[in-house]
Amino acid sequence: MSANRNIYIVGLTGGIASGKSEAAGYLVSQGAHCVDADAISHFLTRPEGLLLSDIRREFGDEVFNYDGTLNRKALADLVFNDDDKRRVLDGITHPAIQKAMLDEVEDAEKAGEKVIFLNVPLLFETGMDALCDETWLINTDADVQLERLMQRDGLDEEQAQSRVRSQMSAEEKLQRANVVIDNNKTLEKMLGELQSQYNALLKRVSRMEA
Repeated sequence: MSANRNIYIVGLTGGIASGKSEAAGYLVSQGAHCVDADAISHFLTRPEGLLLSDIRREFGDEVFNYDGTLNRKALADLVFNDDDKRRVLDGITHPAIQKAMLDEVEDAEKAGEKVIFLNVPLLFETGMDALCDETWLINTDADVQLERLMQRDGLDEEQAQSRVRSQMSAEEKLQRANVVIDNNKTLEKMLGELQSQYNALLKRVSRMEA
């Protein structure tokens, strides 16, 4: 907890299909305050969302449905196969998402929250880990991750690999994370480990306040 704020920020991240969303949902069920980057992204790109005009300007009508809503699958297929286009999309979305997340952190601090989780898939890639007091990584082996991603999103192996390659390598994330939670086995075991880490976190923060 830094000297200029009274809230402890934990960055929660993990590769695509690592189980990070399940981890975040469990933490919320245990009373944790969690700010979700994906939820904010969907809000900003909903019908009449603030980012739609910029996305249309850069990518055209091909990533929109007939009713004017964003065709998320078409956009994903486009940017995950073209690094330049992915960087353009990131330039549109990331600043707005980060601002919204920081606004939520400020609101939570004003409300008296002592701990907040930032659930960010690209935590390290976007540099948002610099805002955190510590970072937690939900980790899976590459073969497990690929299989889960193909099953979850109905992708073939090449499509799944392109999505995995668009993110920082698991090895680098492992080196940068403060806490690593294994999710290669059952969900129950992962959640048990997560609960233990959460209990320990609350004790650490409580001691800081004493």
